[in-house]
Formats: sequence, C-alpha cells, structure tokens
Amino acid sequence: MEIRILGSGDAVGTPHVGCNCNNCTFARNAGIERLRTSLLITHGNHHIIIDTTPDLRRQLLQAGSPKIDAVIWTHGHYDHFMGFGDFYRIQRIPPVYGAPEVLASCCPVFHFLIKEKNPVKIYTPFFICGLEISLIRVEHPDIYTTGVVVSDGKTRIAYTSDTNENIPPESWDLLKGVDMLFIDGLFTNSYKKVEKHLNYEESVAIAKELKVKNFRIVHMSHIIPFDAPYQGCDGDIFRF
Repeated sequence: MEIRILGSGDAVGTPHVGCNCNNCTFARNAGIERLRTSLLITHGNHHIIIDTTPDLRRQLLQAGSPKIDAVIWTHGHYDHFMGFGDFYRIQRIPPVYGAPEVLASCCPVFHFLIKEKNPVKIYTPFFICGLEISLIRVEHPDIYTTGVVVSDGKTRIAYTSDTNENIPPESWDLLKGVDMLFIDGLFTNSYKKVEKHLNYEESVAIAKELKVKNFRIVHMSHIIPFDAPYQGCDGDIFRF
C-alpha cells in the first residue's frame, strides 16, 4: 500500500492570494505550495482518492495521472469535494463513497455527473480495491464529518483532516496505535483557536496520546511555517 499526500493545505491553500507574510513569501520564492488537503491511496494497480479538492486536476497531473477507481468524501465543505468535476471527459466517472449525510450534502452538486454513489454506515467496515475501510465520526461543527481508517490486513492508516479535539470515544479507539495518522492542524496556539479545527500543537499531542507509530499534520494554514516538524508536504509518499 502506498499513500501520497496530494495536498496539505487548508481551504485557501498556501501561499494565499495577495498575502505577503513570511510563510507565503517563502513559498512563492521557493516555488512550493500547500494545495488543498487530499490523499491518494495506491493498492496494487488500483487508486483511491480521499476528498476531491478544487486543486484535483493539478494534483492528479503531479501524481502521474493515475486512473482513479473510487472516491471517498469526508464532508461537504467545498475544499473537500468540489474538484470532482475535474473527472469530466478525463476518465470513467469513479464511484463515490461516504456517510449518507455526507453524500446527501455533496451529490446534488454533481447530480449530472455521478454514476454510482455508495452510502456507508459509520463504524461498518467495507471493501474497495482489496482494502478494508471504515468511516469514523469526528467533530467539525457545524457539518457532518467523518475520518477514514484504511487497512490492507497488515497496516492501518487513518485520516481525519477536519476535526476538533472532541473526537468520539468509538473513533478514538479505532485511531489508537495506527501505523500512520494524517490529522488536521490549522493554526498554532500562539495565533488563534478555531472551534471546528485542531491547532498544530493539539494535533501533535493527540498523535502522541494515541501512540500512533507515525503521523503527519495536514490541512495547515499559511500560519504554519515550512520548517515545522511533523508537517505533511505535498507530494510526500509513504510505502507500507
């Protein structure tokens, strides 16, 4: 199993349009970006995307233009699903999976394009492309949001790019000890706290409390410096 970070940025990405802060200036000068957060999972010859961001076209090109076999949506905020239209005239439209509440939010936007939608009950394992997948509830007010746990039978990967600290106990139990965790870290504690997200320091503390084997912070704003430890970078690849 291979995991590629397609994007590690928040809803507006880094650098911000029109922003001259130190981090945005550094990113422009270095020719780097944080595109909107998304993961590409490769298992054998199959490819699954978790969240289809508005940067999807560029993300797929940068990943070598893989054919996508399935899409999992975590929630109905635009930065997590609005890129689905980039499949138009590119490939067979992939089936979409998500909690019923999530599909009810996202699918009407692409009613003209979606050929197959698969509502999945949270905490109920299902299989895509030989991988066992479970959706877990997380708290991201005020929209129904899930995280994703993926297993190939040997390795467990977890992704929750939009959540706050109020992770339900049943979800917490499924996150414990995973081999790799990708977790939301929007701002720093010294900047400000947004109730619907974790801050960078909170994410580091949670990852350590969960005793995960490895982790990366994603969904980062331009406030997070590019030399921060534990950050996930666009294009990073992890093989298991």
